[in-house]
Amino acid sequence: MERPILFDTPMVRAILEGRKTVTRRVIRPQPEGRLIRMPANSCYPGCFAIEGTPRVIRPPCQPGDILWVRETWDRLLTSPGGHFRPSGVYYYRADGDIRPDQHKSKAWHPSIHMPREAARLFLRVTMVRAERLREMVLADVLMEGVQEAGAYEDTWDLWHQTWDRTIRPADRPIYGWAANPWVWVISFERVDRPEPSA
Repeated sequence: MERPILFDTPMVRAILEGRKTVTRRVIRPQPEGRLIRMPANSCYPGCFAIEGTPRVIRPPCQPGDILWVRETWDRLLTSPGGHFRPSGVYYYRADGDIRPDQHKSKAWHPSIHMPREAARLFLRVTMVRAERLREMVLADVLMEGVQEAGAYEDTWDLWHQTWDRTIRPADRPIYGWAANPWVWVISFERVDRPEPSA
């Protein structure tokens, strides 16, 4: 299955540089108990049971799924000389703020509005698991694309800030770092653009 996934500009740069191979996504709503992976021969393979309840939840993706990255972008409809380019040329905020002169005053398009045809990054899901956010160790932080910032504590502080930056202030009491929410841990590898399905 193929589906879009949003990343902010620093995380897109980390993917491009090969530093980011994992992403964590908040489970909404939060489960009432511990999550237990259902076995492959169960009625709900690939899902997770919520301990102490009859509920089962499905992760947002499964191993083998392809995720196409939505990032902050722009489209050049004319060349610098004013000649129309019907196919368009795409620019990406993660590459820097360099755009043709006529685009300098134009705002970037938010990642949520990126069409698939503009996507340049495709990721194959290799593993999905569920855990509490604060079960992470330093190696997990580095696989999230956070660069070591000198001292051990500095790297952790940078990760806490990175995580909380992705959570709306009103939601931080439930989903912020201090709340230690349940998250989906999604590992991935970069792949070439898939051929369009027939």
